[in-house]
Amino acid sequence: MKLLLGNLLMAIGLVGGLSVAQAQDVLKIGAPLPVTGALSPEGTKLKQGYELWQQQVNDAGGIKVGDKQLKVELRYYDYQSQTPRAVQLAEKLITDDKVDFLFSPFGSGAAKATSAVAEKYGVPMIASSASSAEVFNQGYQNLYGVYTDNSTFSEPLADVITSKIPDVKRVAILARNDLYPLSLANEFEKSAKKRGLEVVFFEKYAIGTLDHSSALTQLRATNPDWIVVTGYINDLITVRKQAAELRVTGKALTLINGPAYQEWINAVGPLAENVTTASWFHPVVKYQSEDVFGSSAKFVELFRAKYNGDPDFTQASGSAVGVVLQLAIERAGSTDRDAVRAELKKGGFKTFFGPISFAPSGIANSYVPPVLQLQGGKVQVIYPAEIATGEFKAGLAQ
Repeated sequence: MKLLLGNLLMAIGLVGGLSVAQAQDVLKIGAPLPVTGALSPEGTKLKQGYELWQQQVNDAGGIKVGDKQLKVELRYYDYQSQTPRAVQLAEKLITDDKVDFLFSPFGSGAAKATSAVAEKYGVPMIASSASSAEVFNQGYQNLYGVYTDNSTFSEPLADVITSKIPDVKRVAILARNDLYPLSLANEFEKSAKKRGLEVVFFEKYAIGTLDHSSALTQLRATNPDWIVVTGYINDLITVRKQAAELRVTGKALTLINGPAYQEWINAVGPLAENVTTASWFHPVVKYQSEDVFGSSAKFVELFRAKYNGDPDFTQASGSAVGVVLQLAIERAGSTDRDAVRAELKKGGFKTFFGPISFAPSGIANSYVPPVLQLQGGKVQVIYPAEIATGEFKAGLAQ
């Protein structure tokens, strides 16, 4: 039944592209997505970002390649939030569907696993949602990610917390036992120790955990000043609610990535107050760009018109991988993978998401992600100063 659903979703994803393919040249991009399973909220968001970019490109006539314009055809498979399935489907997209390029599955773990397939076949893959150093330390030449590394979250957040609450001394960290959340937690541990803070608790919770009360009770017993929890939306909704029930508190609470999503804010209500987080994109950023959107503001406007809400960083990164690939192809004047790869390596892409260039490893290294805090039910940017919309506030809702 699950396999049948996955094939159905793939077929749905092809509808727009097939009508185009009948009449003119197309650029085929493969995108394994977690449309069902635990990561389905994130998968749905990525798909929205991809399709907004696709719509803008195709409405404008397509991607310019020499004297041609190629319409974009996106081909999806649902990997049901199972990384081994994502790997299988990435290979199917390359060998059976003959896609020209790949967009990565969601998250660092699945992106790392799938990158081996992209490297094997020499297919450039743009990662929409991978930020762990462990993904980019493999020496691959076909992996490029639009997120900066995890230390670009932990370092500014540690600076903000220690400068605004000087008496913070004790840090507790609870991490989802998954590549990205655990890598992020390790960066927070490094950033805390670097500033002379004591890490009094560091525990992992299993993927799929629905009850965090035992870990939170142990965490509470360590009497932390600053609590950091890493995971995804559903994890962090549960963590925040159970922390309140158990009266787990401190001077500061950082949850990544849930609070950057409106559905997390809606789910926890007043318990969102003063929670800190970080993100690679927020609608408040104001970049002028050379991509199909023209600016961050225009991207947000178009997203609101199509989906009746504000984009978060996952939806934005879905469109960002598209504009980076498009700009690289148009610079190269070719869809030849070697030529496109060479342009990706050069970087210097002015996008609505921010200025995108890549380190030799393939990870983005060209912009500073905003640090955020929930205040009065709304997201405020508290760092960096040039795009800040509010000041840090101490204390937590009970």
